[in-house]
Amino acid sequence: MKIFFYSTKKYDKEYFSKLNSNHQLTFGNYSLNQETFIFAKGYDAVCIFVNDVCDANVLDKLNDIGVKNVLLRCAGFNNVDVAHAKSLGIKVARVPAYSPFSVAEHTLALLLCLNRKIHKAYNRVKESNFNIEGLEGFDIHQKTIGIIGFGNIGKAFGQIMSGFGGEILVYDPFINKKDIPIYAKLVDLNTIFKKADVISLHCPLNDDTKYIIDQKALSLIKPSAFIINTSRGALIDTQAIIKALKSKSIAGLAIDVYEYEKDIFFRDMSGEIINDDIFERLLTFPNVLVTAHQAFLTKEALEEIANTTLNNAVLMEKSKINLNFL
Repeated sequence: MKIFFYSTKKYDKEYFSKLNSNHQLTFGNYSLNQETFIFAKGYDAVCIFVNDVCDANVLDKLNDIGVKNVLLRCAGFNNVDVAHAKSLGIKVARVPAYSPFSVAEHTLALLLCLNRKIHKAYNRVKESNFNIEGLEGFDIHQKTIGIIGFGNIGKAFGQIMSGFGGEILVYDPFINKKDIPIYAKLVDLNTIFKKADVISLHCPLNDDTKYIIDQKALSLIKPSAFIINTSRGALIDTQAIIKALKSKSIAGLAIDVYEYEKDIFFRDMSGEIINDDIFERLLTFPNVLVTAHQAFLTKEALEEIANTTLNNAVLMEKSKINLNFL
């Protein structure tokens, strides 16, 4: 199969090239949109990532140039109009699970860094400032951890956090109580908002979960609580959380995703002006920590993503499907 890759980084090329044996791969570093679709002309499939645009308009254009397969090298698919793809006979497959511990461990790293202000301590020491005033944190031990979304990543994070002691509260409308491990307790959403010292988001983005952290939710959350998001940016209403940060209604925020990240993340903008006043305001808070969608970035995850994506391509060629297909 001839596959054109959009939004390619060096690590994509390295792992896909190393593990490929059956396909003709071409790597492009531009994002898929209604203008760049034309680069896929003559190819059987496009391989895209989280911030590529694959809406009805783009799918129509891909269909017009003969592209009948869309390979997602990620778990999320909210950037693809799956229903429209089906109407055009375009197959769509994703990587639903890859090293959940990569994201779960990054979530822990964000929490510990935000709490103990490790990023600030690092910068101080680099400037020969060894003063530790203002770097006070709190013990994670015996704190209440609220996990919203208990799929593979949520479970991995829960397992990690159980080692700290304390109470693990879980909200997931699609899980049965009998499937909750002994260290956790299934509760409703408001209980997490009211009781948790740390709230970590691990749910997909859809109509029900968009802005699950909104002004109403923030009014219930303890002023001493941290919110961590390594899932999807639009789970948080950024404008609402800025208001909460300004009024000190929450203690801190750590995010690896941002609802308007498409034109910012995955590129070097150090010499440019960022035309996003919301994001720029977010970065001004001393109790906000941001990483640029790197939670998935481990050797194990990259290898699994490449293997699964290439196998999905084989199934497409053979007109077969599995649970990876949407």
